Amino acid sequence: MISVSHLTRRFGSFAALDDISFEVNKGEVVGFLGPNGAGKTTTMRILTGYLPATSGAVAVAGFDVLRQSLEARRRIGYLPESVPLYRELRVEEMLAFQARLHSLERGEARRRIPAVLERVGLLDRSRDLVGTLSRGMRQRVGLALALLPEPEVLILDEPTSGLDPLQRLEVRAILRELAQKHTVLLSSHILPEIEAVCPRVIIVHKGRIAADGTPTQLVQQLSGGAFVRLEALVGADVEAAKRMLGGIEGVRVVRDLGRRGVHHEFELEAAVDVREDVGAIAKLKGWALRELSYRVPSLEQIFARIALGEEPQAARSEPVAQPPAGTVSPMPSVVPPASNALPVSQPAATRQIYSLNPFDRGASRDLSAPVNVDAPAKVDAPQRPNA
Repeated sequence: MISVSHLTRRFGSFAALDDISFEVNKGEVVGFLGPNGAGKTTTMRILTGYLPATSGAVAVAGFDVLRQSLEARRRIGYLPESVPLYRELRVEEMLAFQARLHSLERGEARRRIPAVLERVGLLDRSRDLVGTLSRGMRQRVGLALALLPEPEVLILDEPTSGLDPLQRLEVRAILRELAQKHTVLLSSHILPEIEAVCPRVIIVHKGRIAADGTPTQLVQQLSGGAFVRLEALVGADVEAAKRMLGGIEGVRVVRDLGRRGVHHEFELEAAVDVREDVGAIAKLKGWALRELSYRVPSLEQIFARIALGEEPQAARSEPVAQPPAGTVSPMPSVVPPASNALPVSQPAATRQIYSLNPFDRGASRDLSAPVNVDAPAKVDAPQRPNA
């Protein structure tokens, strides 16, 4: 449904996107994560036709976003981070105006407007002025505008930005419902929101894809292992206890965290959960246990590690597993961090964009056809009068 191939976008010498590729299949709900400046919003603007790419190919529902822009955009519902609304219009008037832009017939618009307002919980506010609504309500109006033409693809950039916790829960419930009928690409800084809504996550960092997979897979593949915490009364020979714990199969590191009262505390880093083995040793040695717990790093911790530029241990030591046969969601892939050196610049090629300015190169120009941006129109220089 969404295909991005070798997409690059430069602003002068700065590469906002550096040769990224990914696909989103029909019916998938994908979270698009990354720190500020990673390239998320730039990618979404290119997908929706708001911004041309420097190089690469982008297709939505089988239509090239550059060469078949109108067909691609007919199949996209877009919610930008800052929703552009006319504050002096009523909610239903705002949607009626949008319906005319989408060339919906009057009967179809009268049917669709109440339906989408009810879907986002604004049917009872349809006569309110947009300017009198809270930010959370305006965000819902923007979501209603994105849903109005019944698009196949929804691209949502920070849909819960600036909302309070209760409003986030309400929007999250709406997103779960939308995920049943639409292909969704969702950008957000709220990690629990992504984990709750998105079965698949793409993490971008410095204009490149750093990881791609389900939240569970990313945690398993990028966390560097699981951790078992032990607090026990192990006696006077702490080093012997540490050596015994280190001999358990799968344990990579045993950290001595010191005493807590009469108990001693250890942390075991292992590839799997080894609590059963630790419990067996404790019973054999007669250790009095106060705590034996297991944890794995959260997606938020993995995201922070990637954002800080730390290479995950699993990426250094183990190859990424391939998905078993019949699996819909891909296993995560890890891309090495980009080097600081910029690639050698190539001669600029002629690019095409859609210019909606009717006075650009003649008022009779077909606005649905692309124009070359690097080939300026020929303009006859005015003749200077002879002195």
